[in-house]
Amino acid sequence: MAKDKEKDIKTNAMRILETLGISYEVITYECDEFIDGVHLAEKLGQPKECTFKTLVAQGKSGGYFAFVIPVAEELDLKAAARAVGEKSVELIPVKDINKVTGYIRGGCTAIGMKKDYPTVIDETCVLFDRIMVSGGRLGSQVILTPDDYIKATKAKCLPIIF
Repeated sequence: MAKDKEKDIKTNAMRILETLGISYEVITYECDEFIDGVHLAEKLGQPKECTFKTLVAQGKSGGYFAFVIPVAEELDLKAAARAVGEKSVELIPVKDINKVTGYIRGGCTAIGMKKDYPTVIDETCVLFDRIMVSGGRLGSQVILTPDDYIKATKAKCLPIIF
């Protein structure tokens, strides 16, 4: 019975981590709708500085990019564009998140998106032994090392917040 329940909460992101041999911890919580990252970190008793959110932007060239930043911070769009070699980037509308990534708002993670979009995580991630990111659905977070996250997403680690 326990295995069935565990199977129900396993997401594509978690399966990818397992395939890569990356260990992670899962935190689940009751959630019927989107909760912003700061409130989620507080609800789960996790420091907001090491809780990261995934934002998706489209570059001037038309390509999509994932930017992963601490939940209480704001993406510096100019720094983000420089990080991916674009003239500019613009966050995609919330209504397009599922179409572009395969995930929904609040459950979006750079691990296992529909396509392997270039990913940049803010350099502050290396200040922590472990970081928390979405597990790939509402009500699920994963905790793993920054190095393992970078490995799983093939992310660049650069300064992209104000």
